[in-house]
Amino acid sequence: MLIENKSIAIIGGGPGGLTLARLLQLHHADVKVYERDVNKDARVQGSPLDMHKESGLAALRSASLLEEFKKNYRPGADKTLIVNEQAEIFFSDHEVQSDEDFGHEHFRPEIDRGPLRNMLLESLSPETVVWDSHFISMEAQNEGWLLCFKNGSSAYADIVIAADGANSKIRPYLTDLKPIYSGIVMLEGNVYQAAQAAPHIKNLIKDGKIMAFGKNKNLLLGQKGGGDLGFYASFRADENWATESGLDFSNQQQILEWFKKEYPEWDSIWYELFENAAIPFIPRPIYYMPLDQAWETQPNLTLLGDAAHVMPPFAGEGANMAMLDALELSECLVSDQFNTLQEAITHYENQMRARAAEATKESLENGDRMHSETALSTMLEFFNGH
Repeated sequence: MLIENKSIAIIGGGPGGLTLARLLQLHHADVKVYERDVNKDARVQGSPLDMHKESGLAALRSASLLEEFKKNYRPGADKTLIVNEQAEIFFSDHEVQSDEDFGHEHFRPEIDRGPLRNMLLESLSPETVVWDSHFISMEAQNEGWLLCFKNGSSAYADIVIAADGANSKIRPYLTDLKPIYSGIVMLEGNVYQAAQAAPHIKNLIKDGKIMAFGKNKNLLLGQKGGGDLGFYASFRADENWATESGLDFSNQQQILEWFKKEYPEWDSIWYELFENAAIPFIPRPIYYMPLDQAWETQPNLTLLGDAAHVMPPFAGEGANMAMLDALELSECLVSDQFNTLQEAITHYENQMRARAAEATKESLENGDRMHSETALSTMLEFFNGH
């Protein structure tokens, strides 16, 4: 095995990094995950994830975690409403009988990020994750890398795998390519205990998802576990909108007034979200990597997930692609078909870039549909066609 007697450092403890660690440990690899969070409870996890048969679920199946996933996912959380600015329902699949068929290509079960992360963490050997390890820099040493962290610690690894997200600090060691701004900003808000804080929206969403479309703007809502609700106001804006808007994202009233001004045709039912959201709101400009990106493969360094191919969220592919990266990279690293690590990593990177480009293209096209003048009719046609 190419990685026998090799120490492997995975930088980043998201779904991709943790899945890779699990898959490699099943082959008795020497692997550590370096995560900047102080501990597993340091951050509130984001919106739920829908797992796809050929990517996220395939990785979990290979990691012998599918049965554990079935205990943690949220049945019915994938149910969707499409509404207009007035919250009038134009599409609903709530009445459709749900077949919980994990072998069906269109069954995309949803799981909250927290339970998914905990499930992956619990599958790893003790001390696999080194918390409070905020990556700062690395330098070549022997045939590997000496890693330096913000807390003053350092560690050596023969192979480094970057799973440190869209703003990867490791990507520049491989390529000068930078993410491209998509033209879309998503303003994130979270409402805790939505049944009490936002009862009208809670009654509408029915523990599923809502996609509300207007002209060039939309609201995307998803029920979380524990009774919380996450939402995004999604719209076209300049890349520096967050700093140039003059908005104080910790001022609930100011953000509500912004919504009323920028979404003037939208019904007052939506105000409930902004009036009761936890502060601060979080502006998220949406980026993607070039579809034709390439770099010279190194024998001891590679990327996965958003570090390799950040993309818009409009096809639900981000986490799924990261977990599929983990599956394919692990298979290459433990395979007997390659003579060298460089050959194995080259094969992985070529496959990864090609399918990531397809997923990114789909995400960009969906983003254009969702932020068009005719977004509602376009998306209804799209959903009814599927």
